[in-house]
Amino acid sequence: MLLTVNNKSCCNIAEVRASASRPFADFVEEYFNEKDYVIAHTSGSTGEPKEIRLSKADMRSSARLTNSFFGINKCSVLYLPLSPTYIAGKMMIVRAIESGASICEEKPTNEPLLNYSGAKVDLASFVPSQLGFLINNPGLLDNINAMIVGGGQLSPRVEHWLADKGVNAYKTYGMTETCSHVALSKVASGEPNPFTAIGDVTFELDNRGCLVINAPQFSMKQLVTNDMVDLLDNRNFYWRGRFDNVINSGGIKIFPEEVEKKLSKLITHSRYFITSRPSEKWGEEVILALEYKNLPEGKILEGEIKPAFIEQMKSILPVYSIPRHYVAVKKFAETTSGKVIRKIKS
Repeated sequence: MLLTVNNKSCCNIAEVRASASRPFADFVEEYFNEKDYVIAHTSGSTGEPKEIRLSKADMRSSARLTNSFFGINKCSVLYLPLSPTYIAGKMMIVRAIESGASICEEKPTNEPLLNYSGAKVDLASFVPSQLGFLINNPGLLDNINAMIVGGGQLSPRVEHWLADKGVNAYKTYGMTETCSHVALSKVASGEPNPFTAIGDVTFELDNRGCLVINAPQFSMKQLVTNDMVDLLDNRNFYWRGRFDNVINSGGIKIFPEEVEKKLSKLITHSRYFITSRPSEKWGEEVILALEYKNLPEGKILEGEIKPAFIEQMKSILPVYSIPRHYVAVKKFAETTSGKVIRKIKS
């Protein structure tokens, strides 16, 4: 073992434990044990998180794909402000191990880079909730050559800001089962870029219109997802939403994630999501759930959305996707990784 963590060269697990957090060291110890797999957990976005075994060979393959794309080598610096408990954190460590790059670990925080004073970072990994702080402190981004962002959707406002500032940022597409991402989308200020496969990965659709990942370098070879996409060719696609979340209202398919992205222009001070309820007339009808405690003054009055807000929604949403009912929730339920669970009490 030779791993440079927080500017200290480590030749054994004891030295890693003296230089890094316990979760970081625990993962490194597991990665170098005699087993050919590590234990990980799915995000729980569509159900209870599941324990799975990830092949170390697959993790190495994934790390090499990313390292090759970003030109990561033994002279590079990686920055990790995410927990090594989750796949995004684990894979940044594997990228460092495989490339010989040095890695700087910071305790998971929504104020990343605030106390960083090391060398310029060649690749950093963030989640969307961390970017608000960086937008308010743009000088910190001078330390970053490239970043990847996963774990949730970016709002158009954030995407435009990153692109306008010239930040070399990429949205990721992947899941725990694929050992992090298998496709990247360069953040743009105009029309969004499609997700493009990395390495030898290719894509196709199943009979539901869901994405199928063909990954010859991984042991699984093929993975059928529940992600509905617009497939441009076998290397590029636009993500639309989860098959599990699609709302069928009057025979029209509505993708909640697309509606939410449009609503991000209007709802900036509260968390929200789009879901549905049974409707005798339409089969299903659209519901807007809002986290009540954070609503700005005037947006909600005794459980009813003001007419002015409804008119604003009509100006940006197709008529069939305008919410027909509004639910205030004190606090949204979340998965263990912090993703909102799209369910409301009936």
